[in-house]
Amino acid sequence: MRDARDTRDARDRLDLLDQKLMQALQVDGRAPFSRLAEVLGVSDQTIARRYRRLRTTTGLRVLGMTDESRLGRQSWMVRLRCTPDVAEQLAGALARRPDTSYVDLISGGTEVLCAMKPRSQQERDELLFDRLPRTPRVTSVSAHCMLHSFYGGALGWLNKLQALDPDEEAALTPPPPAEAPDTPIVLDAEDEALLAVLRGDGRTALTELQAGTGQTESVVKRRLDRLRSCGVLYFDVQVDHDSLGQNTGAMLWLTVSPAALADVGRALAAHPEVGFAAATTGQANIVASVLCRDTSALYTYLSEKIGVLDGVQAVETALTLRQVKQLTYEPGR
Repeated sequence: MRDARDTRDARDRLDLLDQKLMQALQVDGRAPFSRLAEVLGVSDQTIARRYRRLRTTTGLRVLGMTDESRLGRQSWMVRLRCTPDVAEQLAGALARRPDTSYVDLISGGTEVLCAMKPRSQQERDELLFDRLPRTPRVTSVSAHCMLHSFYGGALGWLNKLQALDPDEEAALTPPPPAEAPDTPIVLDAEDEALLAVLRGDGRTALTELQAGTGQTESVVKRRLDRLRSCGVLYFDVQVDHDSLGQNTGAMLWLTVSPAALADVGRALAAHPEVGFAAATTGQANIVASVLCRDTSALYTYLSEKIGVLDGVQAVETALTLRQVKQLTYEPGR
């Protein structure tokens, strides 16, 4: 587990090339080292060495994720208020579930926030109506369905790092996925096997994907290309953001007049501080995840950027005390 000194040292050692590499991997998580080296103007060996060091010092991981909306599935944000003595245990149990992607401890350690992607209505109902309400010392459960994404998925906070110049970013940007189909995309067992390996490491080589799925290399490549082109598969980067000087994370729950919902969502998507923003069910109808340098910068963001948005009627702010899971669960991370 990296301690505070490790994180400070990592931040001190991050130079422009490190930041360019981080942003490049967010743009195209499977770009070969040779392509990254060509665009960034360094050697393949330099890129490989920097990548290995970033994995060690900043926890950098490239992970294959699925766009649940393309599969006809819903994404949920679940807030669980509980007594402080069970918060970490509850967060750990949720983090180990394969259908969760983010699990945070917030609100002074009395609330667990969980981003959940149930594969079926039965899985959703089992968790929301059976398991969680019956968990000892959980005092309340509220679930919010994500209705529309303004920012997130294949686009993350690292896309806003502004380390790459426009030409570098354009050279690395893959073709956009096709428009979402009218009917959900159906995965077969071979697709599921491939996605399972990529969830552990999005940069797994074709030869290893072949060995891990029992499919030929040509079939693996064809399936990989198809899953990306239809928008089911995208790649996201997990990293300790405090290594980049962003030491304060917060969840914002905005109550916005319905007529201003789209405009506020688009404004949030353009803010450098925002890594995720979506319209949601519930009294607060937009949820956003933000990263700031410190609490003073968070105050400035709330007062000078959120406060001036027309249609915002109220904002609830909850500091992220600890991120237990970011895309994948690594105990002790």
